[in-house]
Amino acid sequence: MPNPNRGSVGFQSNEFDQEYERPSKSELKRQSNELQKLGEQLIDEPRDRVKRVPMPDEVKDAILMCQTITNHEGRRRQLQYVGKMMRTLSEEEVDVIKRTIDSWKGASKAETAALHALERRREKLLGDDKALTVLLEEHPELDAQHLRTLIRNARKEQAENKPPKAYREIFQILKDLAKKGKQADAEEAPDDDADE
Repeated sequence: MPNPNRGSVGFQSNEFDQEYERPSKSELKRQSNELQKLGEQLIDEPRDRVKRVPMPDEVKDAILMCQTITNHEGRRRQLQYVGKMMRTLSEEEVDVIKRTIDSWKGASKAETAALHALERRREKLLGDDKALTVLLEEHPELDAQHLRTLIRNARKEQAENKPPKAYREIFQILKDLAKKGKQADAEEAPDDDADE
């Protein structure tokens, strides 16, 4: 049976609850695990990328050291140390590292999309003779006879299940054209800024 006098004394029961201004142990553990995973992402990246990330030298050295360790237990301990070093970073430093990793993901997605576009264009060249005409109109500097020979050889390679030598050479030509296009765009961009 409930007590009828409870709460009638003039105070509420939550007045005596303690208010915590610091994060709970669970929240600290989540933050710690998040920083550990961020360190592991950096460890999985190529060394030259990691060297360009703006962070304190001690953290960078710990990450680069972990990349060289092959022993399972030694690597596990070094991963723990990297996590410990990551916890010494300020929020701003962590944000910079996160933005850098996100930019890598975006760049690699863009590179992958560009390569897929080149592969689709190569398939069009092999499947449709009109695609070659369009390519030659866009890039009159290309050797039309050489391209026709490569396309014919690539079709023959596919039909006879031979190694794709001409097939790869067509892709390389398309890749070089795309690279020249990017360089031309990059050279024109500063001129546009200067005009403004």
